[in-house]
Amino acid sequence: MAKPIPKVGSRRNARIGSRKGARRIPKGVIHVQASFNNTIITVTDVRGRVISWSSAGTCGFRGTRRGTPFAAQIAAGNAIRAVVDQGMQRAEVMIKGPGLGRDAALRAIRRSGLVLNFVRDVTPMPHNGCRPPKKRRV
Repeated sequence: MAKPIPKVGSRRNARIGSRKGARRIPKGVIHVQASFNNTIITVTDVRGRVISWSSAGTCGFRGTRRGTPFAAQIAAGNAIRAVVDQGMQRAEVMIKGPGLGRDAALRAIRRSGLVLNFVRDVTPMPHNGCRPPKKRRV
């Protein structure tokens, strides 16, 4: 039995290359989510598509050390290094959460050489949200 001849436009014979270095992004949004246990930094373009991300956990910190300011600083540096290589010059920063890594991540972003348009705190605040649990009786 002879092998079928693959079509010209088929996926099998087309070379699939990575697009990581192909895109040039002049402006982006840096999202910092700082919880008490971890800090996650996500860099997106203005449409919201993720370009790069890093967290204290992926940088090798485990346990309680993930929530430290130093871990947040390292994570922010890793996330931003990738996008500066792709040509990003301007950025907006959105910070969410009560964690210790908020200020350290922002300091690392400022040191990276990006021009920051604005820094916004987008921590969700309840407008008198959930009903509290009933009073404890002992």
